[in-house]
Amino acid sequence: QVQLVESGGGSVQAGGSLRLSCAASGYTVSTYCMGWFRQAPGKERERVASINSIDTTTYTDSVKGRFTISKDNAKNTLYLQMNSLKPEDTAMYYCAAARDRRFCPSSVGNNYWGQGTQVTVSS
Repeated sequence: QVQLVESGGGSVQAGGSLRLSCAASGYTVSTYCMGWFRQAPGKERERVASINSIDTTTYTDSVKGRFTISKDNAKNTLYLQMNSLKPEDTAMYYCAAARDRRFCPSSVGNNYWGQGTQVTVSS
């Protein structure tokens, strides 16, 4: 059974930082592409960042230069370092893991999903 457990969310003021973690079990983080998604009230779920098996990363434009996705293969854990947070970053953040080694997770794809962790940024 694959399990993804997010942690590290919370409430911060604008300009602050948080680091989200996604601990995986029953799944080898180093072998697959993984990503972070978020969903704010009234908005569709969007992919924030992804990282593949050779550490190639992608980011949505709104977080480039502020967020960094990474893996610690020894700990089998995915991270999202979030700096210079803005109120518009407020959302539920979800860890996702691809089921197919050829592709990265997508919002509507057949991914494994964590339960989510809330990030709230006040102005």
